[in-house]
Amino acid sequence: MKTLLTTLAASALLLLGGCTTLGTGNNRQPEVHTLPTDEKQDTDTQQPMIADLARQAKPDAAGQDFWTQLRQGMQLHGEQQRVVRKQASAYSRVPHQLEELLQRGEPYLAYVHAQVVQRGFPSEITLLPYVESRYNPYAYSHGRAAGMWQFIPGTGKQYGLKQDWWYDGRRDIIASTRAALDHLDRLHQDFDGDWLLALAAYNSGSGTVRKAIRKNRAAGRPTDFWHLALPDETSAYVPRLLAISDIVRQPQQYDVNLPTIDTTPAFAVVDTQGQLDIGIAAELAGISTDEIYRLNPGYNRWATHPEGPYQLAVPAAHAATFEQKLAALPESERIKWVRHKVSKGETLSHIADEYDTTVAVLRGANNIRGTNIHAGKRLQVPVAARKPSRYAAASRGLKTGAASKLTYKVRNGDSLWKIARNHRVSVSQVSKWNQLDA
Repeated sequence: MKTLLTTLAASALLLLGGCTTLGTGNNRQPEVHTLPTDEKQDTDTQQPMIADLARQAKPDAAGQDFWTQLRQGMQLHGEQQRVVRKQASAYSRVPHQLEELLQRGEPYLAYVHAQVVQRGFPSEITLLPYVESRYNPYAYSHGRAAGMWQFIPGTGKQYGLKQDWWYDGRRDIIASTRAALDHLDRLHQDFDGDWLLALAAYNSGSGTVRKAIRKNRAAGRPTDFWHLALPDETSAYVPRLLAISDIVRQPQQYDVNLPTIDTTPAFAVVDTQGQLDIGIAAELAGISTDEIYRLNPGYNRWATHPEGPYQLAVPAAHAATFEQKLAALPESERIKWVRHKVSKGETLSHIADEYDTTVAVLRGANNIRGTNIHAGKRLQVPVAARKPSRYAAASRGLKTGAASKLTYKVRNGDSLWKIARNHRVSVSQVSKWNQLDA
């Protein structure tokens, strides 16, 4: 069998790569989350700030601001532990950087907090994405984790996060938050209601924490978090969360000014009930496509997933208008279609690559069972309805990840199309990287 070494560029391996290992304890890469070292995730410069969507926070009927509400639900303790005090002191030495970090949670904080409260969890869990990703839904790490909650591909799939060419649920604010809280709920139960052990397991995996517990038990030592011999990163992970929580609990003591955060979510979730072009969605809502992508970072392409999810988060102030206009939009105008006449020698993979779509979409749209097509046949092809520049933000997630290479050994029955599909890249990219004539 002829062997070909196919080298795939890292920028096209987003859906294969990532850092936090949720529930597995493998492939975790150490990260430093201690200010003032100006610690950053790989994609920190692309953190969506959405300043234009942030609204001035107003006290609710009880006169409470967001941070007051959050403090009322705090349940975790350990702020007197030396490692927690040391971490809090490190954060407070650069209050402006810490304040900027906390501001990054807007406009996601109110939504996440509402979900945490609904579950009856300690409100400190609302702050966990600061430790995981700096509240950056586009964060991506060497350990194959992505999103605000830093799911690796396998654990993401375990908790129902779809990951394919169109969409990565690990970056979806709503889906990933649901999955993260499901995972934490399971860990909380597994460790008999001990939240610190559950958080440690979220970071390093249940197996790592259980092994440390067994070792202490055999030696007659306490089995609480503070007495376990855990990996250095995990030993620092929980104190980081407790340190941030203590600063939020008593900001005056640390000379920190907490940013103004609205008590209600900055976005509303609308069920579009079918695939919808992102450019068209933005026009219906009266906002930019960049705003749509910032609130819906899970979408990789110019449209929502053809097989769902179909929901879109839009600024709360625009939700009613969006729903009304969407209801009046004819079905035929949700997606733009072109008719493509197949040329001699063309394949479905060539056509899919040309129109920035997938073979599966072409087959489904044209009722093609196999992959054979004949010259002269006309195919219906879905395409972006607006100029490519309007969808530039969709590539943000596809560009994350550090430079690396994957060498693939071709097997019997392989084709460039099959290899490209399995690695979620295009045929032309594989051909270019290997100097092949596709």
